[in-house]
Amino acid sequence: MFSRIRSVTAIAICLCGVDQTHAAGSVESPQDAGLKPILQYISSAWDTLTRSMTDCQSIVDPKIKASPVLYLPADFVTPAAVQKLSTECNVRIEHLPMEIHHLGEIDSSKIQPHGLLYLEHKYVVPGGRFNEMYGWDSYFIIRGLLREGRVELARGMVDNFFFEIEHYGAMLNANRTYYLSRSQPPFLSSMFVDVYDAMQKGGQADTAWLAKAYADLEKDYAMWTHEPHLAGQTGLSRYYDFGEGPPAEAVQDESGFYRKVAMYFLLNPSQADEYIVDGNPGQTQPVAGASYSLEVCDVSECEKKREFKLSSDYYKGDRSMRESGFDVSFRFGPFGSATHHYAPDCLNSLLYKTEKDMEQISKWLGHGTEAERWAKRAEERKRLITHYLWSGERGFFTDLNFQTLQKSSHEYATMFYPLWAGLATPEQAKAVVSNLKGFERPGGLPMSTEDTGAQWDLPYGWGNIEMLAIDGLRRYGYNADADRVSYEFLSMVAENFRRDGNIREKYNVVTRSSEAHVELGYQMNVVGFGWTNAAFIELLHGLPKEMIERLEREQKQPLSTPSK
Repeated sequence: MFSRIRSVTAIAICLCGVDQTHAAGSVESPQDAGLKPILQYISSAWDTLTRSMTDCQSIVDPKIKASPVLYLPADFVTPAAVQKLSTECNVRIEHLPMEIHHLGEIDSSKIQPHGLLYLEHKYVVPGGRFNEMYGWDSYFIIRGLLREGRVELARGMVDNFFFEIEHYGAMLNANRTYYLSRSQPPFLSSMFVDVYDAMQKGGQADTAWLAKAYADLEKDYAMWTHEPHLAGQTGLSRYYDFGEGPPAEAVQDESGFYRKVAMYFLLNPSQADEYIVDGNPGQTQPVAGASYSLEVCDVSECEKKREFKLSSDYYKGDRSMRESGFDVSFRFGPFGSATHHYAPDCLNSLLYKTEKDMEQISKWLGHGTEAERWAKRAEERKRLITHYLWSGERGFFTDLNFQTLQKSSHEYATMFYPLWAGLATPEQAKAVVSNLKGFERPGGLPMSTEDTGAQWDLPYGWGNIEMLAIDGLRRYGYNADADRVSYEFLSMVAENFRRDGNIREKYNVVTRSSEAHVELGYQMNVVGFGWTNAAFIELLHGLPKEMIERLEREQKQPLSTPSK
């Protein structure tokens, strides 16, 4: 591994030398520049995507058409910098109507107008429509920041999540008022451990921060391991949004999405699972959202128009899918409609990782008894994951519908999470890796093997999941596979960067294109992009020297015609 680190460092030094020569007046064509332009793009993007409470552009919300409002915790004194922001940016400053100790305490739909939630420190946003600090995005962003030595910015983001836990009840989906009903995949302990490791290596160990982290992480962990986040009687956990009905950001930003959902269930009644509810006065099933109408006609006349709505249970599943981060996919049923009925392999792998991280933090604090308690919790979750979520006959981890106790047959890239977390046995890891042959595509790993029209299914690959899968492969010694998949993804991102000068949130790994033809949910392919930037430098760092040099040479070749 040391030789790999050294090889990437050599390239960084070489690029700095080129930069100095270029500054002196030499002319360099884009094809001669190799990887330099994309690495410069990534390095400068950390600052471009940084937001703070002293920056006017931080308040803007591309998802909601409303005058900007910044909300402070109910018991929080307005900082001078915020008062200045109010004057300079014409931003309304408000306090939340009550103190919040846990998610679900406040009905976020009653906070009007929606606005940004205050955070104390600077943070990096994903980009585009995502102009706030996101939960799981930040883990990958922080890895990229640490790789480039931006420890202070990374620590500030972790402190922002501690602020959310203390003042908004949990690590939030993101710091907007309409996200006060849900969290996101619990990567926070991983963020903290990575930052603290970097601080220790820099001689900056901080015992007080360690103790603060332990308390806040324990509180956030408790949310996932108590009702309503429990997956029935399995001892595992589930995704669950405390809100009801369609989420505000989806109604305004994902034009026609719920109409498409309603049409799908009408045309596929076997999959509707009582999500379509007739609008007649006698029905008692809870409903929410907009009304839709159905009119059946032939050439001469029409039947009486019928009104219907989507059920409240559908919207609970939709919201919970958004807490999972995989919005939209068909992994938990059509449109993620049954998300809240599943114990997912990804979430429970993350909670295992949290338990192992808490064991480590306890040891750092010198709390041996607590370390043993966390170790036992991790071993018990590992046992439950193997019992409920391991499909021995198919050789991969999957999700469990805890209402029917049926394991999902949906092949999904989260099967690599247990390898990343280190809970898989060597035999399980070998079986999972054997699925690569049927999963892998020219640009890396897609999310699934089913093309549903949703962005979190085939043919799309996402840098964050490529990172986790490749980390998992390396952890169990499958370096050749990790190198190959890394190269497929890196070369695809670099090739598309040469075409349009941007890095995107997702890529079509079948055609190796950044063109997205998403039919369900928001339909643009967002530019930025936080976790793809991080994935590029992290995966590049892991490649052997000869593959980096090959990628460098590839950038000097003429561009090929993209596949259709």
